[in-house]
Amino acid sequence: MASHKVMNFAPGPAKVPEEVIQQAHNEFLNYNNSGISVAELTHRGVDYGKINSEAEAALRDIYQIPPNYKVLFLQGGGTGQFSAVPLNLISSPDDVADYIVTGTWSSKAAQEAEKYCRVNRVLPKTSVYTGIPDKSEWKLSNNAKYVYYCANETIHGIEFDYIPETNGVPLVCDMSSNVLTRPIDVTKFGLIFAGAQKNAGIPGVTFIIVREDLIGKSLSICPTVFDYKINAANQSLYNTPPTFSVYILGLVFKWVLSKGGISAMDQSSAIKSSLVYEVIDASNGFYHSVIKKENRSRMNIPFRIGGPGGNDDLETKFLNEAKSRKMISLKGHRSVGGIRVSLFNAITLDETKALVEFLKEFQANNQ
Repeated sequence: MASHKVMNFAPGPAKVPEEVIQQAHNEFLNYNNSGISVAELTHRGVDYGKINSEAEAALRDIYQIPPNYKVLFLQGGGTGQFSAVPLNLISSPDDVADYIVTGTWSSKAAQEAEKYCRVNRVLPKTSVYTGIPDKSEWKLSNNAKYVYYCANETIHGIEFDYIPETNGVPLVCDMSSNVLTRPIDVTKFGLIFAGAQKNAGIPGVTFIIVREDLIGKSLSICPTVFDYKINAANQSLYNTPPTFSVYILGLVFKWVLSKGGISAMDQSSAIKSSLVYEVIDASNGFYHSVIKKENRSRMNIPFRIGGPGGNDDLETKFLNEAKSRKMISLKGHRSVGGIRVSLFNAITLDETKALVEFLKEFQANNQ
């Protein structure tokens, strides 16, 4: 690793694979001998058309997406999809949607959906998130148009390691922060969406995988820019797409395939996260995690230093020493405080091991 390189453990926008950054650097000024930058390509031209179609093909390859699912590349981020999902999947304000709220992002999604339909909160309302309640506590409705959940809550560090059973009701999943990190059976979902800027690229594009039979029934107030049917009919080119973001997205998809595909990403993710959790669990409470072990995220590991409530002085010292070792973006989200380690696909095993050694040394010096 180059001596100037920092180790970027950011929760998003997150690190992009170095090979992808290098290729984008090489092609930035003169793409495919076109004489213009990749950032200047017209979305109506042959070069960009190829970028768009190859990105879709690579994603289909990664997840073996069946032909009866459409792939869309849209703007507005995951937050845009909090609105787009109900606007496309319900047909009346009286319709019911089930929301499994396990953290900040699923809570925000439920709040947004309440503008357009009746929301049934499957779990008791809370502001304290430490795990996923047992399925015996879930209260699914018998007339939901869809069931919604967030596969990985980046702020609280809670991740589903299973796909909820909905007994035929379309399942909608926000996979923004753990997409491309574990195998999934796409046919178990009605709709999957993911903002690119954590595991799949840079901000500006969100990709949607949606079953064909669910599109074409949007509410009349659904903005055209969010209408799945219109975007699918136009291969995500109805309006000017976020061309550079889609370009990076395609490079990341191809990078995943070149590294062994989804099974290799899954294996890497398991190894990296276990290394960090082993240090936390062996620290006798010096590093403290409140998340139930069976629901711990492999992507985002929040913890406090010096006990359950954390020690502000120790945590500040930790962040300063980390920065001196060129480890950045380890500060926890303002709503929970403490430290947060994000281990997206682009974070290497060597970077993870360097962080683990620092964690051990810091404890030894500050116990």
